[in-house]
Amino acid sequence: MKSIKLATLFSIILFFMDTTISNAANAVQISYLVTFPEAQAHYVDVEMNISGLNQNTLNLKMPVWTPGSYLVREFSKNVESFSASSDGKVLPSPKVTKNCWRIQTSGLSSITVVYRVYCFEISVRTSFVDASHGFLSTTGIFMYPDKMLHLPSTIHIEPYKGWTKVSTSLEEVNGDPFTLTAPNYDILFDSPIEVGNQDVFGFDAAGVKYEVCMVGGGNYDKERLKVDMAKIVEQETAVFGENPNKHYVFIVHNYFRGGGGLEHLSSTTLGASRDSYSTENGYRNFLGLVAHEHFHLWNVKRLRPIALGPFNYDAENYTTDLWIAEGFTAYYQNIILRHANITSPEIYLEAAANEINIIENTPGAKIQALADASFDAWIKAYRPNENSGNTTISYYDKGAEDAMMLDLEIINSTNGKYSLDDVMKYMYDTYYKQKKRGYTDVEFKQAFEKFAGKNLDDFYNNYIYGLTPIDYNKYLGYAGYKITDEMAATNDPTLGIALANNNGKKIVTAVLRGSAGWIDGINVNDELTAIDGLPIADPATMLIGKKVGDKISITVSRDGLPITLPVTLLRNNRVKYKIEELPDATPQQLLVRKKWLKLVD
Repeated sequence: MKSIKLATLFSIILFFMDTTISNAANAVQISYLVTFPEAQAHYVDVEMNISGLNQNTLNLKMPVWTPGSYLVREFSKNVESFSASSDGKVLPSPKVTKNCWRIQTSGLSSITVVYRVYCFEISVRTSFVDASHGFLSTTGIFMYPDKMLHLPSTIHIEPYKGWTKVSTSLEEVNGDPFTLTAPNYDILFDSPIEVGNQDVFGFDAAGVKYEVCMVGGGNYDKERLKVDMAKIVEQETAVFGENPNKHYVFIVHNYFRGGGGLEHLSSTTLGASRDSYSTENGYRNFLGLVAHEHFHLWNVKRLRPIALGPFNYDAENYTTDLWIAEGFTAYYQNIILRHANITSPEIYLEAAANEINIIENTPGAKIQALADASFDAWIKAYRPNENSGNTTISYYDKGAEDAMMLDLEIINSTNGKYSLDDVMKYMYDTYYKQKKRGYTDVEFKQAFEKFAGKNLDDFYNNYIYGLTPIDYNKYLGYAGYKITDEMAATNDPTLGIALANNNGKKIVTAVLRGSAGWIDGINVNDELTAIDGLPIADPATMLIGKKVGDKISITVSRDGLPITLPVTLLRNNRVKYKIEELPDATPQQLLVRKKWLKLVD
């Protein structure tokens, strides 16, 4: 009885301690002042004001990665001139880890922290500032008090001279576009900010106000984009049955050569080539990027693997389910354009065949399982080297093909009653809306089986956890299609290497696993100088007249030393598949095809 009373008393003490700490944290108020006194030199100056403190020390941290991009990027490397003060008195604030500063706050209720951030990395996930505009990728700009991620904050922006606009999904304060508020740090870190003179236009779709912010110019047609982007929004909303946003922002950075995208909860950042909108292929590729990143507002930002939230901003957040988070989104980016009638069935099937070709021409597909590719994203996907194609597979490409096969499996098994759309909506409703948490591997598999009406152990063992060659014809056959290799009858010789021209030098940049170059010892960084003693003038013609099985002599310069290698030419085993209709498709196959591609009679 005595031990029970002591335990009860201890629990009461802990309760009051936790309550006191929580109340103290909730009393803390945080605001930021962001200025650009040297935008031309790529700097952002940040002043962070914190009040309501009641603790001896305060740890301030900067995230080491940004959600959606699975690589530790060490954003704190760009921070300089960090200092803390209170009432004009400088406070001790040593850096105690790579991304954490410890401030002595005993007896203080408020402090001011100032620091600078160097912003000169062009990508959708990193900050970039110059005299023309400022893009703030918030994980690399704003520090946060440790254990206070739940707190709200206010951000006031003083723009650089001549800048007049702010584009972000953060809410304005009292209608002031330069004063913003975030309800917590997860929202702040998921809301990039564009400041400058961007071209802004908008449209309404699915009951949501959409803003498109174009930076860097371009030959885009606003009216055409409004129509087609709205079609994408409506089609994707139909998959999940609701659009959870009130306001959504597309921040588009147009460069001479650009690409890529990064999803956020109520916005996305896209990279594009400014002069590509006028070609059908370029325009279609941009719409595919729009469809991909916008689909993420459901798939991964809300319907997510259980490991991806709440986030640990200090380290890697591992999951084996990026093949769903990213691969399924890659599948939907193309099928959505088809379902919205932006692209034809033929163009969709060509895109699907191209993804098959990427997988089948990547030796790493026989080395790395799909689930492993997801888990190892942190050390492999974002850190490719000259051998990556031989050892890894993209969870985007193979995940997209697995999504296609599962979609066809479900449609066929249910005679068109269900499709992958039904699985996505069920998972969104069940785990995001009802259970308010992420899903596990097992739970998503159970959902596939629920709608397919069959056990999918073999599918998982073969294609998710295993290295079994994909039986494309089985699944495409459900819809009356097959794949045909246009290079099947060729017998062309190859070295199996990739070359780059470096000031006239032919430098090896990759060697394909199992190729003649691989077997007979050609190395990356070798300079090819001669074949059979003759100087190489044009790499494209260096094997003319040669046949498979021929033994040739390759001379290379390796680390400045000449080396001669005997090489036996092998057949070029690359494939080039196309998807074709089967003759005399059955009524069942036509039913599946109609449901899959949303064909009309």
